[in-house]
Amino acid sequence: MSVRYAILGLLAQHPRHGYDLRAAFTAVIGGNQNWDVKPAQIYTTLNRLEEAGLVMKGATAQEGGPEKHIYNITDLGQLALTAWFSEGVTPEHQRDEFFVKLMTALASAMADPYQIIQKQRQHLFQDLHAATVLRNQYDPQSEIAQILLLEKSIMHLEADLRWLDMCEARLAEIQRQPIAEPEMRPRGRPKKSNR
Repeated sequence: MSVRYAILGLLAQHPRHGYDLRAAFTAVIGGNQNWDVKPAQIYTTLNRLEEAGLVMKGATAQEGGPEKHIYNITDLGQLALTAWFSEGVTPEHQRDEFFVKLMTALASAMADPYQIIQKQRQHLFQDLHAATVLRNQYDPQSEIAQILLLEKSIMHLEADLRWLDMCEARLAEIQRQPIAEPEMRPRGRPKKSNR
């Protein structure tokens, strides 16, 4: 999910200032433990959205502190938000740090890949337990959105654990295969042909 589009959506609800946008974002996603967006990220994103013509500064408010600019979504911003809602989101499953760690261990022979898998399995079980405990603390009558997010997290953790079992079962087979090496290309300028 993009903070950029979440800000547009929150401004489509009603005009807000940066501090209010951060608080609204945190409330919508179920707290900082799910996504800790920093105030600087909100203001940087607002500046970029304004430069792109998707939001504009309106009035300023002063509630006992410094002036706060109120932002409004523009017609162009509403079009961008509508386009975002109509598109699918591609998760980045192939950019997996653990996979890189495992392949690097195999290539370098600096660590036991079985121990790396076991350590990751322990880590995932801890995360699974923590997510399950947190999910069970939410009230299904008033906090179903947070429960749904945690259910997704739990399902991903369970899938990752099954994948680790597959990796472990096939590790000997992987180790018998040659390690991928880059294709070497000649450097410099191509040689001139003799015609």
